[in-house]
Parts: sequence; structure tokens; C-alpha cells
Amino acid sequence: MSSIQFFFEDVDPVELKRSQLKEYVNSLILGELKSLGDISVIFCSDSYLLEINKKYLNHDYYTDIVTFDYVEDSVISGDLFISLDRVKENAETFHNKFVVELYRVVFHGVLHLVGYNDKTKAEQFEMRQKENFYLSEVDFSGIEL
Repeated sequence: MSSIQFFFEDVDPVELKRSQLKEYVNSLILGELKSLGDISVIFCSDSYLLEINKKYLNHDYYTDIVTFDYVEDSVISGDLFISLDRVKENAETFHNKFVVELYRVVFHGVLHLVGYNDKTKAEQFEMRQKENFYLSEVDFSGIEL
């Protein structure tokens, strides 16, 4: 059975409307003509994610997300490690609500799983367009974190 699960490592849990976020993630996957497999979203601290970044990617810098892709054919599965510290800082930097930035980063990771990249300027532009499109589908009224 397919599922989206949420975990918290090295941070205090934030109250999420989990079922709502799951619906939006599933809608994104279906919108990209894929199907949901198993996705784990692990919210963590900067230091926790830095260690993952070093250990698995040999990157020695902070990031907001590290995505591990377990996709098979068109079934979308993977692990999304998301730094709540980075999400909070990005929200402040870009003058966004925390919840909007959190959804953006989750969508970003899922977009990687469905096949989008962000290495080149053109890919970054396309990724941002997709993030914005799926964010525009979210009814943020009543979602506060």
C-alpha cells in the first residue's frame, strides 16, 4: 500500500495538517502523470541534515532538503530530509510564511522524485515554475504552523 509518512529527527515536531499535505503531494504526483509509492518526509535540524549531506553526498554545506530517490518506473517513492532551520530562515529571507516555505520545499523534493532537476539555470527556472504552480493550488487559509 502506498503511503506518505512524516517523521521528526533532532527537532521538536511541528503541528502539520498531515492529511491535507498528503492530499496536495498526491495531487502533484498525479498531475505529473505518476502514481504514489512510499514517501517518507523527515523533518530535522541543520546539523542533522549537514551530516547526511556529508555522509551520502560528500557536500559540506547546509541545505534545506536532501532527496533520496527510490522511484521505480512511474511509481514515486523516496525519502525527503528537510531542515526546519533552513525552511524558517528561507521564509524570513524571502518574506514568506513558514507554512508556505515548508510546502515549497516538500513540493521541491517530490518534483525531484518525478524527474525534475535544478542543476542548470533553465532547470531551476522550470522547477520554480512547477513549485509555484503547485503552491497556487494550495488553500493556505486555516493552515498555520
